[in-house]
Amino acid sequence: MDFSSALRARRVRRRMSQLELAVRAGTTQRHVSFMESGRSAPGRAMVVRLAESLELPLRDRNDLLLTAGFAPAYPRTPLDDPALEPVLSVLDHVLAGYIPFPAIVVNRYGEIVAHNKAFPLLTEGVAARLLEPPLNAYRIALHPQGMAPRVRNFGAWARHVTERLHQEAVRNPDPRLAELAAELAGYVPEVELTDDHLGFAVPLELVTERGDLRLMTTVTTFATAVDVTVAELKLEAFLPADAHTADLLHR
Repeated sequence: MDFSSALRARRVRRRMSQLELAVRAGTTQRHVSFMESGRSAPGRAMVVRLAESLELPLRDRNDLLLTAGFAPAYPRTPLDDPALEPVLSVLDHVLAGYIPFPAIVVNRYGEIVAHNKAFPLLTEGVAARLLEPPLNAYRIALHPQGMAPRVRNFGAWARHVTERLHQEAVRNPDPRLAELAAELAGYVPEVELTDDHLGFAVPLELVTERGDLRLMTTVTTFATAVDVTVAELKLEAFLPADAHTADLLHR
């Protein structure tokens, strides 16, 4: 795909008009129109401004730069690179701070790159093969041999998980992400939503050897990261949704 087509596709996916994009990027609607038609070739700084205005992930910003004929602007450092040790150290510190509540760090594809000592509470009874590296949090959660048999509200909760992943795949197309979303959708039964359906606020109702838990999820990201790897990391913590769960986890 050439730059003009790539720019238009990303703008349309975000349901943004040429005028809105122009205002955000500090240019004119005429210039945006010319770039999308191939009549005008943008400079590197303009491509970066357009990508930022479209709120593209860093991975996608690099791709847009490449289609325009420029080198990527954002590094993609491997997790085992010594340069990321300070980041991983901070994450380990934050993970430990969540104990006794389970918390994990996942990458763009749900692969677990770190977790705290409370995490095994979630994986009781999960098939050994699903716990072999690389562990995938989405697969562990929804696979029939994963957490699924112990989730009391599996239909509603799983729909919340798959819908979130599907929206990410639509907003920022990625073949690997789309393949994962399709696989996970196959694990989720069709459920008829009731009038009291809570949408994104669906808690996780999990059966454990210590008792039933009701957990809500929080997600933390590096909002100002300039490295693709770091920007795609998410820290997900499973916090008590009621006093009973809090007491059980503390005990």
